[in-house]
Amino acid sequence: MKTKILFFFMMCVSLNTFAQEEIAVQRYTAHNKGKFFVSWGGNRDSYTKSDVNFRGKDYNFTVNDMKAHDKPKGWHVDYVNPANMTIPQTNFRMGYFFSDHYSVSIGWDHMKYVMTQNQIANVTGNINLPADQAGSFYNGDYNNTPVNMALNGAQEGGIAGGTQGNPPAFLMYEHTDGLNYINTEVSRHDDISKLFGITNTDKVQINLTEGLGAGLLYPKTNTTLLGKERHDDFHVSGYGLSAKAGINFTFFKYFYLQGELKGGYINMQDIKTTRSNDDSASQDFFFFQRIIAVGGIFRI
Repeated sequence: MKTKILFFFMMCVSLNTFAQEEIAVQRYTAHNKGKFFVSWGGNRDSYTKSDVNFRGKDYNFTVNDMKAHDKPKGWHVDYVNPANMTIPQTNFRMGYFFSDHYSVSIGWDHMKYVMTQNQIANVTGNINLPADQAGSFYNGDYNNTPVNMALNGAQEGGIAGGTQGNPPAFLMYEHTDGLNYINTEVSRHDDISKLFGITNTDKVQINLTEGLGAGLLYPKTNTTLLGKERHDDFHVSGYGLSAKAGINFTFFKYFYLQGELKGGYINMQDIKTTRSNDDSASQDFFFFQRIIAVGGIFRI
């Protein structure tokens, strides 16, 4: 009889231990493999100076060390307004975990790049437009010649007063609809919740993430150049490479808030500037993004 009672007691202890281990294994957040995720957020951007070459049938010149900045909208309802969600600087990403620690994703980084109008930049090259074109005012040879980018009414977003004068503005240049980096990323994810004493990760989980990406640049460039009519259409203009690091806070298994620092290199050798197929521009530069995004993680 004592042997039976002892056997029963040992079985209960074993089943209880097994059940506890099983419960721990079954946490939704214990494994990522096979999960999908999607996120939406906003960004702030910084850019290095860039030599931008403008070329056409009657001109070929470079604006050296062009300074540029982003165009933030701040905390605004447009980030969540379906009708206007693509107007601010935004980030969309969706992906799949092919292992517990690694994911592959595709995304759209909608940055904005605005040439700083209030600058004097050195210009090198030549302009030889026909005399009947208003931009012929700028004809001549340039050899590191300082040019005021605010000359003749040029300002960020358009001409002062809304109408080009004669002579026209020398140059207004921006990718504000936008500097679209369409990319694929491979990322690593590591749960660091234990470092903060978190035991139930189905309530709160903290992850570190790092990734590498590559993709195409598909900007809609707004360029007013020597009085010519702007192109103003989307166009595949080049490529980009990027690396990121971030921290992810997942709440109640399915929802997360993620902050990222992302830097990279952009090379665009075929930027459309005017309605003429003879006209184009090229530039390359480094960028740095600060991103905050919200998202969801789920199984199908």
